[in-house]
Amino acid sequence: MFLFYKKNSWLLVLLFFTLTSCDSRRVFEENKAITEGKWKAKEKISFTVAIMDTSLAYNIYLNIRNVKDYPYSNLFLFLDTKFPDGRISRDTLECLLADYDGRWLGSGAGSVKFNQFLLQKSVYFHQKGIYLFKLEQAMRVNELIGIQDIGLRIEK
Repeated sequence: MFLFYKKNSWLLVLLFFTLTSCDSRRVFEENKAITEGKWKAKEKISFTVAIMDTSLAYNIYLNIRNVKDYPYSNLFLFLDTKFPDGRISRDTLECLLADYDGRWLGSGAGSVKFNQFLLQKSVYFHQKGIYLFKLEQAMRVNELIGIQDIGLRIEK
């Protein structure tokens, strides 16, 4: 009898992970670790995304994982987007990681916090093809300490 329950419990666990890991809205998501948590001023982090359906509206998110020892309450970034036709646009982003009282925003227990920022809502990609997104820290320090990971998510 115990063996029967043990076998079925593994099946339930497998079914749970299969159902929860499906993310039908996600078109692209990749997170990249910052080497030793030290992001150099001219180091660009790139994401290559293939967009083939231009009829859909997409949401674009920025994922950031920082440690509580991060010395600032915000993070300024440059975002360069290279379109399939070769055109490039640049945006400056500010992401608030802590509130005015110094309390860290986002989720996570312990010394690491995770934040997801909506960059653009219901945006249409007008060209099919490969898009290149490059992120560069814009904090005016040569070596930014405390950002662990940076990522990009695009969903339908």
